[in-house]
Amino acid sequence: MRTGLVGCGKVGHLHAAALSQLSTFTAVCDHDPARAAAFAAQYGATPYPDVPSLLGAVDALVICTPHPLHAAPAVPALEAGVHVLVEKPLAATLEDCDRMLEAAVRGRARLGVVSQRRFFEPVLAMKAAIDAGKIGQPILGTVAMFSWRDEAYYRSDPWRGKWSTEGGGVLINQAPHHLDILQWMMGPIREVSGEWSNLNHPYIEVEDTAIANIRFVNGGLGNIVCSLSQNPGIHTKIHIHGANGYSVGAQTSSNRPTTTCGPSPARPRPPTTPPLTRSLITTASRSMTSSLRLTRIAPSSPRPRMAEK
Repeated sequence: MRTGLVGCGKVGHLHAAALSQLSTFTAVCDHDPARAAAFAAQYGATPYPDVPSLLGAVDALVICTPHPLHAAPAVPALEAGVHVLVEKPLAATLEDCDRMLEAAVRGRARLGVVSQRRFFEPVLAMKAAIDAGKIGQPILGTVAMFSWRDEAYYRSDPWRGKWSTEGGGVLINQAPHHLDILQWMMGPIREVSGEWSNLNHPYIEVEDTAIANIRFVNGGLGNIVCSLSQNPGIHTKIHIHGANGYSVGAQTSSNRPTTTCGPSPARPRPPTTPPLTRSLITTASRSMTSSLRLTRIAPSSPRPRMAEK
């Protein structure tokens, strides 16, 4: 399978390393031609000046651009029959989500979002227990994220922390993996109500904290608290409780345990991506390439639009 990548930034390197192992990695594209050329040379691919010019060289495309720029390369690729895997979130607006989903139908191509936390072993164990009926019907799901991002993090890339270039804050950047797992285990959502705020990051526009109550189609309830305003970060946990009184849960990220209050001592950000993240990205890429090799896309009828009219 021939694969390519759009967006030669930090996360692009994780995907390129995985795709180079698992497929014939042939093509890259970036808004900066010099960065694309250097990236292509590193991974043995060919740089292309734009997305239309590379579509004939790939069977599947991974998109690693900033959130509001996901739809622009995805739509023409999908319409050309090229399968697309997008870094989370799918897009920054419902309208862009609709455009991408409809393009996948027209092009009879697969469209997916990177959800590598599904492959985290404790999460797989939770899902296996639920599927085996060990907790009965899931009736209550909770996500609790108490984390931290400092000013240096938001200054590390010019698109971070702005509505126009990030599309949102904790809900669209840090929490999607956990929201995905919650819905994966609890099922479709019927109703959501919530609140959001920026509690202690005055140098950004977007929310650093959000809370929500959820009612699922199966009658179950859910609650999320997602925050980047705890310094040091505490934990991120997900729990699913069943009708028979049994529960499953996992901590999906780790921080140093602490019993102190107030800001933690300044610590340099890790210079490299944690091995677990690299491993999960590789596993997600392996799942994508294996699935595309083994399945055919059948004609399908147009799907309902996501955006409210």
